[in-house]
Amino acid sequence: MVVAGLARTFQNIRLYKSLTTLENILVGMHVHMHGTLFGALFKTRQVREEEAAAEQRARELLAFVDLAGMENELAANLPYGKQRLLEIARAIASRPKLLLLDEPAAGMNPRETEEMTALIRRIRDELGITVLLIEHDMRVVMGISDYITVLDHGEKIAEGLPKAIRTNPKVIEAYLGRGAAAGH
Repeated sequence: MVVAGLARTFQNIRLYKSLTTLENILVGMHVHMHGTLFGALFKTRQVREEEAAAEQRARELLAFVDLAGMENELAANLPYGKQRLLEIARAIASRPKLLLLDEPAAGMNPRETEEMTALIRRIRDELGITVLLIEHDMRVVMGISDYITVLDHGEKIAEGLPKAIRTNPKVIEAYLGRGAAAGH
């Protein structure tokens, strides 16, 4: 999956809790490392240079997701919202073309949700990564998406630009109830 340019996060956070934030990011980079067993055992110049470059990139990604200065913090000690950010940074570390985010705002308070929405926009706009978003928070979806497909119980009920989705009677009924659709 990663080699094909696809990375993902999960609705339930899946971090290496006993590793630091920096180490979690480095795990995401493993697929792009070229060292050999010999090089790793004897710490060849090539391995040292590659490790230094990976560590520098990991620090840049931590800064990108607003976790700079937390390089040595264990993932288990981070608050929930910061763990979400770390998981996304680790996914980005694999240099994907397509990033699948499964409910990235789930369990977040309004401030964290705003920050997550801004981060996803930055991933798309600054890093040029296509984002496929699975999310129930319609404010997040409408605030980020260029194009939306809406499912209700696994069945596609609408597809289009955010403006069209926002006023679609099927979407309103599915997410707000029949009364809201009738009043629309």
